[in-house]
Amino acid sequence: METSGHNMAAASSEVSPGSRLQRRDRRGRPPSDGYGVYIYPNSFFQYEGEWKGGKKHGHGKLLFKDGSYYEGEFVHGEITGEGCRYWASSGNTYSGHFVLGEPQGHGMMKYKAGGYYEGELSHGMREGLGCLVDQDGQTYKGWFHNHRRHGRGQMTFQNGDKYEGDWVRDQRQGHGVLHQVDGSTYEGQWHGDVFSGLGTLTHCSGVTYHGLWVNGHPVAQATRMVILGPEVLAVAPGAAFTLMVQLQQANGAVAEGEHGRMLRLSAGVRYVQLLAHAQVSFFAVDETHQEVPTQTPFGFECIPYPLWSPTSGSLEPGAALKRATSLPSLDDLETASVTWCAQGNPISSLPAGGQESYCLQYCQQAQHGHVQFEDVRLGPPPLWYHPIPFFSTPQQKTCNQPRGTTGDAVGGSRPSSMMASPGLVTAALPGEYVIMVHDVTTPPFLGHTLPTAFQHLRVTAQGGQSQPSQPPRGGPEAPGKGPDTSGKSSEPFGEGPDVPR
Repeated sequence: METSGHNMAAASSEVSPGSRLQRRDRRGRPPSDGYGVYIYPNSFFQYEGEWKGGKKHGHGKLLFKDGSYYEGEFVHGEITGEGCRYWASSGNTYSGHFVLGEPQGHGMMKYKAGGYYEGELSHGMREGLGCLVDQDGQTYKGWFHNHRRHGRGQMTFQNGDKYEGDWVRDQRQGHGVLHQVDGSTYEGQWHGDVFSGLGTLTHCSGVTYHGLWVNGHPVAQATRMVILGPEVLAVAPGAAFTLMVQLQQANGAVAEGEHGRMLRLSAGVRYVQLLAHAQVSFFAVDETHQEVPTQTPFGFECIPYPLWSPTSGSLEPGAALKRATSLPSLDDLETASVTWCAQGNPISSLPAGGQESYCLQYCQQAQHGHVQFEDVRLGPPPLWYHPIPFFSTPQQKTCNQPRGTTGDAVGGSRPSSMMASPGLVTAALPGEYVIMVHDVTTPPFLGHTLPTAFQHLRVTAQGGQSQPSQPPRGGPEAPGKGPDTSGKSSEPFGEGPDVPR
C-alpha cells in the first residue's frame, strides 16, 4: 500500500498520451489543476491525486513517511468526505466519512489486535449509535459517548451471558437485565458493573431472590434453617406431626425474599453404644447393612431411619411404602413444590405381600422463607434394625444381669411388647429420634448450601401426643436445637434404666 517517490515517478512515465496530465515537482509549487504528484518540502508527506487551484481537491492518496496513508476524497486541501485511513503505528484501519482530517460520521474501524467498530464517530472517537466487537468476540450494540459505552445497549459476553440495559462510562449502571448462560436471570439495578440496588435474581436452580443487592451480593439472603417448636418434640408411636421451618438471615430475620429453595426432610434414630456390648446400639444392625452415624447437636449420634408417605392414607404399611417408590426422584422436582422421594437402595422390607420399600425423604420448596412439612410420620424399623429393649418396670427386669442386657443374649427371646418380629411392627418404637432438614437445592443457590437443621424427636411409650409448633426458646438460634434441658429422661425406651453412653 506504500509507494515510494521513485516508483510513482516510474508509473507516471508510463501514462499514455491520451491520459490526464501528471506533473511531478519536488522543489516548486504544487500542481495548480488536474492530476499530479507532489512531495512536500519536509519529505514527510507525498500526495498523488487530483488538484484544483493549487490545493488537493477530488480523489487522491496522501502518503506518510512512517507508512501511514489516507486514500479518498479531498476538499480544498482538506481530508473531507469518504475515504480510508491506515495508521502504521497501531495497525488500525478506518473506512468511512471524514471531516477536516478526522473520522467523523458513519464508518468502520478495524483493529489490528482483533475486532472492529462500526457506527457513528466524532473527532475520531466513538460517539452515537454503533456496534463494537472486541478481540475476544464480545459484542456490544448500543450508544457510545466519548469513545465509551454510554446509554442504552446490549452486550454479549465471551462466556455467553447477555446483558441489555443502561451503561455509564463503559460500566453497567442503572437498570438492566442479565441472562446468564446457565439459565439464571437478573433484572434490576446496577452500579459499578455489579448488581446494586433493588433487583430480582431467578437462579438456574429455581430459587428466586427479590430484594436489595450491594456490590453484587443479596442483602437479605438466607444463611441458615431453623425448625420452630420445642427443644424436644414428643409424639405417640405412629402419630403424625407437623414441622415449621424458617429460612433466616444472619441477623435472625426471616429471608422472605427467597422462594423455591428445595428442602429435604429425613430422619435418624439415636445410636447408643453400651459398655457391656461395644457393638450394641438402640438398634443392633446387621453387618451387611452397617450405617455411618451422623453427629447431632444434641450430644449423641444417629443412624438413618425411614419416614412414612403422607399420601398413604389408610393403606397397610407395606402397600404405602410400595406406592411411594413410584413417585419421582429429586431430579424431577423442578416443577413440584411437594413430593416424597424414593432414593437409594431398599432400607426396609415388610413381609406383607412380599413388598419392598425405600427410605422415604420428604421434599418441599420454600416460599417466602418458610416451609411447612405436614403429616410427617416415622415408619416401622427396617428388618435389619433389631431393637434392644430397655424395660420400664422392675418386674420386667431380669435379676443378676448386666445393665443394658436382656434375659437372653442379644437377638434371643424378648417380651412380646418389645420383641415382636420387625415385620409385624407398624410404627416406630418408643425412643429417641432426630428429624433433619437438608438444603438440596441443585445447583446450590449462589454457590452456598445452607447447613442442616435438626429437631430432637421423642416417641413416647405412654402414647403422648405431638406438641404444636412454636418459636424456638430464646428467639432465633443456630439451625439445630440444643440439648434437652428439661431434666427428663432421654432413654431410648421411655423411662428405662440408665444407659451408659
